[in-house]
Amino acid sequence: MLHTLNNLKNLAIHASDGDIGLTKDFYFDDKHWVIRYLVVETGSWLLSKKILLSPISIKELNQKPQTLTVTISRKQVKNCPDMDSEKPVSRQCELEYMRYYGYSHYCDNTDIWGGYSSPNMMSPGYYSVAPKPDNLDAPDNFADVDAALSQDNDHHLRSSNAVTGYKLDVIDGDLGHLHGMLIDTDTWEIRYLIINTSNWWLGHLVLIAPKWIKEVSWPTSKIYVDMTQQQVKDAPTFDPSVPFSLEHEQSMQTHYGRNGE
Repeated sequence: MLHTLNNLKNLAIHASDGDIGLTKDFYFDDKHWVIRYLVVETGSWLLSKKILLSPISIKELNQKPQTLTVTISRKQVKNCPDMDSEKPVSRQCELEYMRYYGYSHYCDNTDIWGGYSSPNMMSPGYYSVAPKPDNLDAPDNFADVDAALSQDNDHHLRSSNAVTGYKLDVIDGDLGHLHGMLIDTDTWEIRYLIINTSNWWLGHLVLIAPKWIKEVSWPTSKIYVDMTQQQVKDAPTFDPSVPFSLEHEQSMQTHYGRNGE
């Protein structure tokens, strides 16, 4: 199911031994366009610290009330290696995090979750009749991952809060800014960017598929898109008051299948 990031903020995180806190931000990978971490503000039990939570640990998104149930405990969170949510996440810090929780790493894999279709399938103890992908690294064998990480220091991780408002730079000029994102909470993949075109086309929100994005630039606070102003204007519109249905998804696939080849 698709949700906007705004609808996924302030979700209560239910651990196996109590509540952890509330979601406040999301770190996404702008190379594979997937949410890698949820930034969670803990309650008074951990001095309202901000911690990073991997979608690998998410067991279930509960609809009413909207909460997230996770497979980890508050004790694990308390003793987890420190990852400063206010600073970029380094490869080394992430590797230490994955080791601590016993997660397989998705590094250097063409699929967004290391060959699995969803992140929770990477969680220790997950049972599936499907065979384990041959190219996954076992949690206790990170030698190849260490080597791969040392060769790639550009992690492509971005804060969704930080990039919201970035201007859209298209082929023939600027047009609009990033308003939000639509997330598939089965895979935590970013399916569409929500673009506000009010500076050019009053009152319209349109959806753009990530495959059109060339670069997200911190120095210029811009998102560079391989589209013209007219192509953005012709993109499917988005109404936040209307649930994103299967019909909407089919319409999007038809539009970008036709225009993206």
